[in-house]
Amino acid sequence: MNTAAEILLIDDDAGITDTLHRVLVDEGYQVAVERRGDDGLARATKDSFNAVITDLKLPGLTGLELVRQLHAARPRLPIILITAFGTTQTAIEATKFGAYDYLLKPFEIPQLLDLIRRAVDSNRLMSEPVTLGEPGAARDAIVGQSAAMQSIYKEIGRVAGKPVNVLIRGETGTGKELIARAIYQHSERANAPFVAINCAAIPETLLESELFGHERGAFTGATAQRIGRFEQANHGTIFLDEIGDITLGTQVKLLRVLQEKTLQRLGGRETIPVDVRVLAATHRDLETAIRQKLFREDLFYRLNVVALTLPALRQRREDIPELVRYFLGKYGAELGNAQPSIHPEALELLQSHSWPGNVRELENAIRKSLLLAQDYTINADHARAVLSKEAGLAEAATRPLGEYVDDLLAAAQRGELTDVHARILVCAERELFRRAIELAHGNQAKASRWLGISRITMKAKLLQFGFHPGTENDEAS
Repeated sequence: MNTAAEILLIDDDAGITDTLHRVLVDEGYQVAVERRGDDGLARATKDSFNAVITDLKLPGLTGLELVRQLHAARPRLPIILITAFGTTQTAIEATKFGAYDYLLKPFEIPQLLDLIRRAVDSNRLMSEPVTLGEPGAARDAIVGQSAAMQSIYKEIGRVAGKPVNVLIRGETGTGKELIARAIYQHSERANAPFVAINCAAIPETLLESELFGHERGAFTGATAQRIGRFEQANHGTIFLDEIGDITLGTQVKLLRVLQEKTLQRLGGRETIPVDVRVLAATHRDLETAIRQKLFREDLFYRLNVVALTLPALRQRREDIPELVRYFLGKYGAELGNAQPSIHPEALELLQSHSWPGNVRELENAIRKSLLLAQDYTINADHARAVLSKEAGLAEAATRPLGEYVDDLLAAAQRGELTDVHARILVCAERELFRRAIELAHGNQAKASRWLGISRITMKAKLLQFGFHPGTENDEAS
């Protein structure tokens, strides 16, 4: 975290608060503690926090009433409830009042930390402004003054205030989530929740439960009732990223929610009304998927009321200098240098590159180049090294392994290389992760299970090699 997220912890049990306070501080959070419900409500209403953690049984004001009043006053503030199993139904009522999620006692610390991380990310998505066309001081900006981007800004302005679903299309790395957030922030629902979910990052067996919730006993491991993302987003906006990756069965249930504005939790019979605006995004050719019977045509038309198609970076090369300046400022600050720079020759190299990974690839290239530049000035050699390394890996992936090995060994015999073993391992590993994540359609959990590694390792490797399918936050500009 560049700036430590601020957490308010409300609980009258000194043992629990002391333990959680220590754990959260060790994780880099700033933590404030209140012992009473009424004091916690006053503190959360007055001061700025990224998330609130509260028990349900509190002196002064019950947790249920705290959630109701706090959500009414601060609808963008995620509230996490911690409760005993016997009060699950009350926790569910609190979730209906606007709580972000709840945990049942006893719980594992990693489980709580994961929930807090997601809540803080959710708060950031709702609270940090997306600047249109001007980098400024904003953390998240859609950068570019080209004619193609000017058209996008106009479309955002036209559609943001209208109560219609929007389908955001474009290649991977073009910044579809930023566009969704900009639409949300300029809409009439800007003070209501914004819930983002990457459909490709969740195993297909769990996606339906994630979207619509489930009842206790609905499937193996469903030990308690769970509120889904659509209920969490009630009266607000839900962003369904990688919508083209969901199964036909889930498509049917999503279509029903869009048509009837009601849902049923998995394993349940209760019909629950929901009022949610849907923003969806995909890099896939949905028309081809419809012809191949992989995507429902009726769902397509429900989502595609208004369509925004983002240009690839190669289609707006005139924006590259401005994007470079933006990323220099962003990563210069992260690396402790407020004024990094780039030589004109290096900038020319960047402008001539094809950028198949679009803005996200450019962002990664700037960050890697700054790490190479000891004086935080990117020259042509730095840019060339980063671009040639990526191009070399891509070229190696398209050639027979034996041929590539022969070429490397020949270069080593000529004295040109001394790291053949490392190059082969990197090439093989990169291709392994690329093919695994593509075969899993961006599902990191599935790919990591196939490879016999942890999801943490999978995510780290994808970032290492510049692959971002299935990641939870697409921060490309």
